[in-house]
Amino acid sequence: MAGNRRPTIKTVAARAGVGRTTVSRVVNGSDLVSADARSRVLAAIKELNYVPNSVARGLVTNRTNAVALVIPESESRLGSEPFFAALIRGVSGALAESRTQLQLMLVRDQAERDQLTESVATRRVDGVLLVSVHADDRLPGILEEMGLPTVLAGRRDAGERLSYVTSDNAGGAAEAIRHLLRGGRTRIATITGPLDMDVGRSRLAGWRDAHREAGVPASELLAETGDFTEEGGARAMRSLLERAPDLDAVFAASDLMAVGALAELRRQKRQVPGDVAVVGFEDSVLARHTNPPLTTVRQPVEELGRTMARILTDITRHGAPRQQLTLPTELVVRESS
Repeated sequence: MAGNRRPTIKTVAARAGVGRTTVSRVVNGSDLVSADARSRVLAAIKELNYVPNSVARGLVTNRTNAVALVIPESESRLGSEPFFAALIRGVSGALAESRTQLQLMLVRDQAERDQLTESVATRRVDGVLLVSVHADDRLPGILEEMGLPTVLAGRRDAGERLSYVTSDNAGGAAEAIRHLLRGGRTRIATITGPLDMDVGRSRLAGWRDAHREAGVPASELLAETGDFTEEGGARAMRSLLERAPDLDAVFAASDLMAVGALAELRRQKRQVPGDVAVVGFEDSVLARHTNPPLTTVRQPVEELGRTMARILTDITRHGAPRQQLTLPTELVVRESS
């Protein structure tokens, strides 16, 4: 845009081919607009990154007393991973204390991304809690540009600008490996999380750090990339056993992947922990019901959700500054190691 001037309601109207009154009605959520005109106005708002003056005023005065919990995952992923259920419990509990309505939004495709943009542009929520942040996800940047208070579960990288709450992923992973080394394990593989997520990279870094402390050469390290699913854990375990039949321990970067690894070890007649010790990460409800019960790194998922909600409430209601918190983890030793 010429001179990088901030777009106005007049600019949006010209781009959408409508009058300024129509743009105002769309921004203020009026029903007196045709579907076609509304679609064109929202498209223009998105293209121009237009933040209505009413939004800026609303951040100070006109609250909706509603926030969105945005999860860019499928329903099947949401239902299969205990992490999401625990996080939602924490968020909803904290918001109930402040009488704030929670809107759960799954963003799986462009249409749902556009719906989220519309909710932001028309001030239907006071802020956003964003989960499962991948490095190439444009949502955090869009929310930041639109001036909407946002708190992330995790972060994009070490230079994150937005507020976030995360767990000590690297420290927890390192403690898990030290536990295995103390138990006499010498070939400790890992099944990582997705490496386009800080949580995946950080748990991998902790695994490497503990090996480096123990003087294990980098050339002997054995890692397989996973995806935080049970199926992904089983596939990765199969690949690791093909590459290194002599491995005697595996650290899975999530309990769900550890469940998949246990199933594959069972299929290949490997005894746990006799032949191969297994450690997970999260201490979800699954960990207590595997066979054998799973050693894992406990992260306080409900507390993470509560803390995210409280930070967002502090920002939207009291204008609090950005907060970035790392919650401690704890190793829980059970029979799998």
